[in-house]
Amino acid sequence: MTEQEAWNECLKFIKDNIEEESFNTWFSPIKAISLDNHILTIQVPSLYYHEWIEGNYWKLLKSAINRVLGPEGKLEYKILVANSSMTLPPTRVGTMDNNINIPLDENLNKKKGEKDIINPFVVPGLKKINIQSQLKKELNFDTFIEGECNRLARAAGYSIATNPIGTTAFNPFFIYSASGLGKTHLAHAIGLETKVNFPDALVLYVDSVTFLRQYVHASNDNTLDDFFHFYQMLDMLIIDDIQFLAGKVHTQEMFFQIFNAFHQKHKQIIITADKSPAEIQQFDQRLLSRFKWGLAADLQSPDKETRTKIIRSKCYSSGIDIPDEVVEYLACRIVSNVREIEGAIITILAQSSLNKQKITVELAKQMIDRFVRNTSHKISIDYIQKVVCDHFGVSVSELSSSSRKRNIVQVRQTSMYFAKKYTDLSLAQIGAQCGNKDHATVLHACRTVDNLKVTDRHFKEHLEEIDKIIKNA
Repeated sequence: MTEQEAWNECLKFIKDNIEEESFNTWFSPIKAISLDNHILTIQVPSLYYHEWIEGNYWKLLKSAINRVLGPEGKLEYKILVANSSMTLPPTRVGTMDNNINIPLDENLNKKKGEKDIINPFVVPGLKKINIQSQLKKELNFDTFIEGECNRLARAAGYSIATNPIGTTAFNPFFIYSASGLGKTHLAHAIGLETKVNFPDALVLYVDSVTFLRQYVHASNDNTLDDFFHFYQMLDMLIIDDIQFLAGKVHTQEMFFQIFNAFHQKHKQIIITADKSPAEIQQFDQRLLSRFKWGLAADLQSPDKETRTKIIRSKCYSSGIDIPDEVVEYLACRIVSNVREIEGAIITILAQSSLNKQKITVELAKQMIDRFVRNTSHKISIDYIQKVVCDHFGVSVSELSSSSRKRNIVQVRQTSMYFAKKYTDLSLAQIGAQCGNKDHATVLHACRTVDNLKVTDRHFKEHLEEIDKIIKNA
């Protein structure tokens, strides 16, 4: 069997197991180079290709090689260096279950007399081609659930990632929100999508604590020039949780210089923080003013529809089928942030798996009652509506309808009453979520419920029962 025949057999197997578009993108450009003693050498167009294939298809490649060359079969890569006919020395993959560390020629693309720039993420002396993005592949746009709470930020981020770097008006792009609402996920997604659309772009994600630590090391080692030049080489810089640089005067000064260099060269900067630029404290005013040059977009707490999508997505990615009533319960019960939703799902799945219990609403209640008590939790109007509707045997959709049936009206009024009691929403906001009623209708509903509580003993008992459930939320 020749190398081409062996590789063709591998490609047949691979093509049967992935989508045609993915096959054409990632495997069609690969060429078979040699086959020697069960070692198949293939040539890939770039280091990025190698990273992507190893990160996403190594199991598939392993299966293909084992089928064609047997258990002793191995795979080697030859990687073309951009703008050069030279190739990198191949690295034997073997069983292909280890991280690949490709040795690079230090002199590749190096001009005479050019000094190596220190890469603060790895050992000193590595060249521009070695910059790794530090992006997490699972935090992409496919796994970022869109809703009213994040639509503007997501649209702006996707626009940045799909247009040539530095051509949009969103520079810098400042993403802010409370913890756990998806800032870091969106930042990674922008970087990953940029790398897909522009493989040669130098994109780097760094959290502000790492940036601070690197700056301190560079200052102590008297290599601040190298530190500055390293960051200046990038095409896109994503810096997470910028608020942790508060009060760090010298680090802010360095970031100010990097920011200016980026902006002057029309390179993209993405910043995340827990507050808007106007609310951040202990920051140089020159930096704060620059944060406002582009677009500042906030991520808000997900609404019920978005929470439902998030729960279904997390369960699907975990390969777990959760009943609709459990999804509904979780979406109404946990309202604070995405991270809390993820933690709750993991708790339920772990309990179900370890104790071989079926996932039911009762199991979810047991786990969530323990989980939520240990987290900051506020009662949502969605949860109130579900409790009231369940108690009276009415669907939430009927509550939001324009029906004037007496029982529906009473359920709607009761929901408004408890929403006023247990949430910080205005009367207008409550009315908007209870069938698009105005504030006067909500006020009338609350007075009606108060009157019924005094004159109707049975209705009072209903209220006390519902109140008990909501209080224990």
